[in-house]
Amino acid sequence: MAKLFIVPTPIGNLEDITLRALNILKAADLILCEDTRTTKNLLHHYEIEGKKCMAYHIFNEHQQVENYIRMIQQCETVALVSDAGTPGISDPGFLLVREALKQEVEVECLPGATAFVPALVQSGFPCSSFYFFGFLPHKKGKETLLKRFAEMEETVIFYESPHRLLKTLAKMTEIMGPDRPVAVAKELTKIHAFTFRGTLSEAIQHFDNQPVKGEFVIVV
Repeated sequence: MAKLFIVPTPIGNLEDITLRALNILKAADLILCEDTRTTKNLLHHYEIEGKKCMAYHIFNEHQQVENYIRMIQQCETVALVSDAGTPGISDPGFLLVREALKQEVEVECLPGATAFVPALVQSGFPCSSFYFFGFLPHKKGKETLLKRFAEMEETVIFYESPHRLLKTLAKMTEIMGPDRPVAVAKELTKIHAFTFRGTLSEAIQHFDNQPVKGEFVIVV
């Protein structure tokens, strides 16, 4: 019977992949990738060559999910990967998993990399109870969400893009107050990885005085 493996891939440092993940990729009859070029670079790094890779991403998942299920049913081992991290966590994957389960295809998710976990743990904030949101909406609903986060007792984690970071921190300051503790992690596991820890007002001052580049995780 066909089996679909959800395989986490490194979020930056290519060494952050499990031995089992590599073995699944070596054994896979088909690898579904968010970007085949990114995945082939990873495969090449680990000398995994000659694999059939097909694009499965946010722009085609709704139209192609049924076709991919039929392909999976004709294989023994299929791996789903995203460009970085765990598929389904702020990346394509949910629709394919849901449809695979409907069609009684066995699905197993391997443990592995995802950006919000290291950001949370190294923030110094409580980890026993937390709320992860993913990316905030660009405009509509953003303020409402931040007001909800401000009232929550749990630690809250979400992602933000570099060109919206300062605006989001400013809006958080307006809603939560300038003295609210925050941790902002950028480029986790990469060469220029850095975590800012301080208040919201200090975070704005810090990031306003330097080029804002990279991928960010905000913990509050």
